[in-house]
Amino acid sequence: MTQIINKDEVQKTFSNQSLIKITENIDEAKFELKRITERTSGKTQDEATKVVKDILLNVRDRGDQALKEYTSCFDGFIPEPLHVSSDEILKAWEGTPKALQDSLLKAKKRIEKFHALQIPKNISYKGSQGESLGRRWSPVEKAGIYVPGGRAAYPSTVLMNAIPASVAGVNQIIMVSPANSQGEINQTVLAAAHITAINKVFRIGGAQAIGALANGTRSIPRVDVITGPGNIYVTLAKKNVYGKVGIDSLAGPSEILIIADKSAKVEHVASDMLAQSEHDPLASAILITTNKKLAKNLPAEIERQLINHPRLEICKKSIMNWGLIVVCDDLETCAKLSDSFAPEHLELLVDDPTKLSKSIKNAGAIFMGSWSPEAIGDYLGGPNHTLPTSGTARFAGALGVETFMKNTSLIDFSKEAFDENKNAVIELAISEGLHSHAQSIRIRDTKSF
Repeated sequence: MTQIINKDEVQKTFSNQSLIKITENIDEAKFELKRITERTSGKTQDEATKVVKDILLNVRDRGDQALKEYTSCFDGFIPEPLHVSSDEILKAWEGTPKALQDSLLKAKKRIEKFHALQIPKNISYKGSQGESLGRRWSPVEKAGIYVPGGRAAYPSTVLMNAIPASVAGVNQIIMVSPANSQGEINQTVLAAAHITAINKVFRIGGAQAIGALANGTRSIPRVDVITGPGNIYVTLAKKNVYGKVGIDSLAGPSEILIIADKSAKVEHVASDMLAQSEHDPLASAILITTNKKLAKNLPAEIERQLINHPRLEICKKSIMNWGLIVVCDDLETCAKLSDSFAPEHLELLVDDPTKLSKSIKNAGAIFMGSWSPEAIGDYLGGPNHTLPTSGTARFAGALGVETFMKNTSLIDFSKEAFDENKNAVIELAISEGLHSHAQSIRIRDTKSF
């Protein structure tokens, strides 16, 4: 049921306390940005790590039985069977309203088109002594995708994970997702699964689902790569199984940073910030602006847009705890602050977003101009919406086709190439104290026979 909140209740909610922190002090802004980046670290994570390790060990040792017990405990039903039947998935698609079906298919088409352009090219060339060198790409055999449940349903996550795996050529795609207390997965999530190349859907979630994908059980195949976002327990489980399987990233709470100048409209900025904060109480929405009037008027506009908002409590906690407004003298300073934060989503609501984008080094995705709100990227822009969070855009990028692929080096030396390079290899091996490395070269030297 939609929660109806009237204007007086919204204003009462924020009475005698600041809705969102505002600062013009750059040092204070840097401190706040660092605090926001580190919002999921500390004692809570340490406690969750122990819980996750126990769950993973139990699933590894007891398989399906452990999955049923954890699902009964955490989700309120016994998953018998663990999988969702193909008939249920088809029924979900057929029961989806036509307008929503069309929207899912449009998103699928756009995402497929963009990801098809990402398929990496094999490398092959001949060296000067006739040697053949190359690199060959191939898909992993099996991929597992995690689709969150809980506060919201995410059919977009199905598309953004299954489509690049399919484009990569993965042979088997397994989806896991928590169900409600009746054992039902959201209909639109199942509808999205129907139109993608997913082979099996299992009604399990949490760290136990990650453990099942990483180790395999009687019912669930062991996969090679696990992708998809989740809560802290899912994220820590992925961290724990990495090395046994590949993962896409360790996703933290979502975040948006908006750089705005005098051209930005306050209602656009407020709605884009709330679009992020409604995800999760730990989501973060940040404005860095050269427009003092915008900074001054934004809190009131956020309050106005929260009237009758069905996710008021989530938005309120997010904005009050992890929201921030920073006023800077110029766009260059705005860009430097943004790069220090390395946001997951960066919106450029400025006169010349293309020009400003060229000075940005660290961002998961950049949305340029007022016609490119972050919600476009969430659903059907084309590029993947699974992006680096918590500052990891400094060294990481979006999930893509390559996430589900691996490459193999190819080395085919001719005798001429061997003779040309043998002495250098021997010298390098000796310098490292590796006798047999050098000997493996000497033994092939025809002069030694």
